[in-house]
Amino acid sequence: MLLALTQSRIFTGKETRTGEALLLENGRILGLVSENSIPSDYYIIHHPGMTIVPGLLDLQIYGGGGVLFSDAPSSAALYDMAAGLVKTGTSGFLITLATNRLEVFEAAMDVVRENPHPAVLGLHLEGPYINPVKRGAHIPDCIRKPERREVEALLKRAAGTVKMMTIAPELMDADIIRLLLDHGVVLSAGHSNATFEEGKAGFDAGIQTATHLFNAMSPFHHRDVGLPGAVYQSNAHASIIPDGIHVSYEALSISKKVMGERLFLITDAVEKSEGAYPHIRQKDRFTLPDGTLSGSAITLAEGIRNCVQHVGIPFEEAVRMATAYPAKLMGYTDIGAIRAGFRANLTLLDAAGNPGGVYLDGQFHQ
Repeated sequence: MLLALTQSRIFTGKETRTGEALLLENGRILGLVSENSIPSDYYIIHHPGMTIVPGLLDLQIYGGGGVLFSDAPSSAALYDMAAGLVKTGTSGFLITLATNRLEVFEAAMDVVRENPHPAVLGLHLEGPYINPVKRGAHIPDCIRKPERREVEALLKRAAGTVKMMTIAPELMDADIIRLLLDHGVVLSAGHSNATFEEGKAGFDAGIQTATHLFNAMSPFHHRDVGLPGAVYQSNAHASIIPDGIHVSYEALSISKKVMGERLFLITDAVEKSEGAYPHIRQKDRFTLPDGTLSGSAITLAEGIRNCVQHVGIPFEEAVRMATAYPAKLMGYTDIGAIRAGFRANLTLLDAAGNPGGVYLDGQFHQ
């Protein structure tokens, strides 16, 4: 189908255009033309007052639409979660599983492999190979020491569905890191008590990023800068949760100044659950019954707005932190920007930064 989206500001990922129409053809972006030059065979859709941006990407999110996926991985849970997240403005995400029984991981792999969805980019396993000292809300009895045979079996079962894994670099042998990298898994240092030297060694070995910067990792201290210092001093990326709770806005601001384009946004959002992870909704966050902070309650669109309002990051740069930068980390070559030939995955934001709909492969969802 040929579509022309008009009467909106269009932020391509590099610049903002006005007075132009965005042309979509068969689920792909064709390009931009003057609103006075739309070909006659295009169906025109007006989006007045909206800014069209690249579809938002969340590389760490546990649930949506009232579903915590790990409670009972199924096709229904996957589609309900995806539908809920698309309504919040997110067009692509990695379903994230916290440390759990291996059977839960395996069931999730099977569901994602057998039920493709255009918004589901794969799985992010946050654990089980983490440091129990920095487990945070993770189940202590399910934390495991990485062994090559077990990792090989997981990778075989995953069949390419696992796109990212959070690991503690100080507990991972170099050969297992290489095994995961050779299977195309993006590795993220997190839930780690690594010293600066151990963190640096992990990044030198090929770990590409860090999970929710500052949370569940060795602290930045002036005599031992820990894993955050290794992130700062490396070429690695890092995710950060922009809710003002997991990390203060001051820490986010400092990290942005130090890291620039290497810092990207995630929500780390969960849903209410009574399962293995009994998340309880508080006013502005989720906790475990004992009060342990367990997940955020924000959407990615809200995270962008927080960056603008509370950190002073320009709107365009905040959008890139939720689109272009995670896409670059993951090696995506047809999402994360508005560019000819890219998938027509787009998010509409109103003047206040609220989502007004999503195009997913050219199909509008609201």
